[in-house]
Amino acid sequence: MSAATMDRADVARKMLSKVPEVTVYFWIIKVLCTTVGETAADFLNVNLGLGLTITTVVMSALLAIVLAFQFGLRRYVPGVYWLAVVLISIVGTLITDNLVDNFGVPLWVTTVAFSAALATTFAAWYASERTLSIHSIVTTKREAFYWLAILFTFALGTAAGDLVAEGLALGFLTSMVMFGAVIGAIALAYRYGALGAILAFWIAYILTRPLGASFGDFLIQPRADGGLALGLMFTSAIFLLTILALVVYLSITRADKIEATDAAAAERA
Repeated sequence: MSAATMDRADVARKMLSKVPEVTVYFWIIKVLCTTVGETAADFLNVNLGLGLTITTVVMSALLAIVLAFQFGLRRYVPGVYWLAVVLISIVGTLITDNLVDNFGVPLWVTTVAFSAALATTFAAWYASERTLSIHSIVTTKREAFYWLAILFTFALGTAAGDLVAEGLALGFLTSMVMFGAVIGAIALAYRYGALGAILAFWIAYILTRPLGASFGDFLIQPRADGGLALGLMFTSAIFLLTILALVVYLSITRADKIEATDAAAAERA
C-alpha cells in the first residue's frame, strides 16, 4: 500500500469516527432526543415564558456554537455529537412551531415545504457526492449535507406528526403505536431485503420524530387528555439524564465507534 493510499484511509477513518455507528444505542438516544426536543421547546416557550421567537433565537445560537465545535473535531466525540442532535431537535421543532403559530402557515403546507427542502438537500448531496450513506461522510462538505438533512428531518417530522395527530385525532398513545408499527415494518423490510439500508435509515430517522413527540405528549399531557400528567420539567429532566448516562457509557465503551475497516470500505467506494 502506498503512502498516499494510507494517508487517504487515515483521513477517512478520522472523519468517519465523527459519526456514530447505527446501533440500538443510536436509535434509543435518537428517540430520547426527539422527545426532549418536543418537551424542552414547550418548557422554554410556555413554562419559562420566553415565547417562540426568543426561544428560537437562543436555541439556534446554541446550536450554531455546538455545530462549530462538531465541525472542528477530527473524531467522533459522543458528548458533542449528541448535544448537537438534542439542540437540532429543539430548533427543528421550533421552526415548525413558529411557522404554524406565529405566521399561520397550515400544517399541510409546512409538511410539503419541508419534504421538498429535504428532497432538495438529498438531491444536492447525491449529485455532489454520489452517495447518501452516513458511512461515507469523509469530508466537511458531506458533514454539512448530513446536518442540514437532519435539521429538515426534525422540522418535517414535527409538521407531519402534528398533521397526522390533528387530522386523524388518533390520540397520543394510538399515534405512538402507529408510528412505532411503521418503523417496525421498515426494519422488517430492510431485514428481508425489500428496502435498501440508506433509504430505510432516512425514513426511520424521519419517523422517529413524530414517534418521540407522541411519546413525550403521552407523558406530559393531563390524564383527562389521555396523557400521564408527568409534567414538562420532570419528563425533560428524566430524558436528559438518560441521554447523559447513555452518552457516558458510549464514551467509555466506544460501542458505537465506526471501525477502521468500515472507513476503508467507504474510502474505496
